Amino acid sequence: MDRIVYDRMAAHDSTHWWYRARREILADYVARNAGLKPDARILEIGCGTGHNLPMLAAFGSVDAIEIDPAARAIATERLGKPVGEAPLPTLDGVTGSYDMIAVLDVVEHIEDDVATFRGMADRLAPGGKILVTVPAHQWMWSAHDVVNHHHRRYSKATLAKAIADAGLTHNGLRYFNSLLFPAAVAARVAGKLTGKDDSDDSPPPKVLNRAFEAIFRLERYLIGRVPMPPGLSIVTLVSKR
Repeated sequence: MDRIVYDRMAAHDSTHWWYRARREILADYVARNAGLKPDARILEIGCGTGHNLPMLAAFGSVDAIEIDPAARAIATERLGKPVGEAPLPTLDGVTGSYDMIAVLDVVEHIEDDVATFRGMADRLAPGGKILVTVPAHQWMWSAHDVVNHHHRRYSKATLAKAIADAGLTHNGLRYFNSLLFPAAVAARVAGKLTGKDDSDDSPPPKVLNRAFEAIFRLERYLIGRVPMPPGLSIVTLVSKR
């Protein structure tokens, strides 16, 4: 990712509506679906500045990996122990096995996603799961994807194929960030029509930030319980067959 992406993450990951609501949504999803034991071993790959680590720590003992040195330093301080730097898809240097591996908006950064899933599966304990989120809809490609060095955005079909080609299975592919999806589509279309498609993902004004967070947070009660319409992201839990 471009340096500016990490800088914005460090500046806004505790206040931006997207980070805050997504952590609650994913915590609820894991609690209801992952079936983790109380002493679970958890690894987050591509943890960025470590803003998800406290949420994951509610489910067990957490290790983390981040390849960017500045973001890794922030994550190490938040985690209270060294964060590693083993890259996907090989994960060289990662030892032991994990009950859950979290890759939250990470797989799209790796050119060979099938090898990435296989590499993570090799580090799973028996019955272990990979928590995956990815950006959805290739037609939503924008400057945001460019500065984040994405190789692709996913459809449910392309994500399912990558998982299956790796010899793995999933518990169902579910859209999220759906309630705000129409507004996001409108913003993307307007940006392209006016030539103002940019990568600025700084928080909106405080009133809007609170409103977006409240709307997005509602999805924690919906995902996995009711069919969700198309959204900006896809979430699933992947496991060995």
